[in-house]
Amino acid sequence: MSDTLKAAAHPTVFPWLCLVFGLVVGSFLNVVIHRLPRMMERGWREECAELLRTGEPYPRAAGDASPAPYAPVPPPQPKPETYNLFVPRSRCPACGHTITAAENIPLVSWAILSGRCSACKARISPRYPLVELLGGGAAAWSAAHFGFGPAAFAAMVFLWCIVAASFIDFDTQLLPDSITLPLLWLGLLVNAGGVFTDLRSAVIGAAAGYLALWSVYWLFKLVTGKEGMGFGDFKLLAAIGAWCGWQVLPLTILLSSFIGAAVGIALMVFARHGRSVPIPFGPYLGAAGIVALFWGPQITRQYLNQFM
Repeated sequence: MSDTLKAAAHPTVFPWLCLVFGLVVGSFLNVVIHRLPRMMERGWREECAELLRTGEPYPRAAGDASPAPYAPVPPPQPKPETYNLFVPRSRCPACGHTITAAENIPLVSWAILSGRCSACKARISPRYPLVELLGGGAAAWSAAHFGFGPAAFAAMVFLWCIVAASFIDFDTQLLPDSITLPLLWLGLLVNAGGVFTDLRSAVIGAAAGYLALWSVYWLFKLVTGKEGMGFGDFKLLAAIGAWCGWQVLPLTILLSSFIGAAVGIALMVFARHGRSVPIPFGPYLGAAGIVALFWGPQITRQYLNQFM
């Protein structure tokens, strides 16, 4: 190990370096949170337009053997602007002003601009620096908790994915497969080397996590005729099981349910949140998953010791 790497890996230096890097990642997480749902919507619209361009046949009356008339094929539409996580550059949603590099420094730029666009003075939501701070804090905490090594870097990725998925779920009540599924497979790969748990526990955790909420979903639907949660919640819990092992799944489910119930009751009491208005469950699952990753084995062990 070189002297530079030794210095970077020092316990008092490593968390600070990760904090700076995490702030930059947090800035990118803002882009993911804002653009990924819109990219998904664009994809859905393009798929629907492609189906329409094929010319679907109109339904015929029973016994009618004449050739089925086809729906008119709409004219080709102009190619939309390229839109992904990197193109186009970030802009002010109010006036379209392109954000310069100097205006995109995590935390600093928002503070210097007093939370307003430099061109039109429109208000910039404080959620942007909050996400940047969460990205930096996640990296610094992972570094301080696990020390320099694979566990710290893996935990950073886990926390960053949870932050992005939670905010997207909060905004849209969607948990994108492009986050939950890679997170699941990455958890299995990480634990192939036994970073957080053994591979057998990770595989069982992934399967048990998915099936646990899948069973609750269908039981609730059979009893009430309504859908109590989305399929993204199954996949997120499966990912948590892949990262932490099946042993912490009871803790994760119990803790997320408790947090969700507490927040739901608070919203109904203080914010007049109607019972029929759905509440995203992903953020609570994510919070419980973070607790499970960092302290799950210790909490489970202390709990079981009370009965031994």
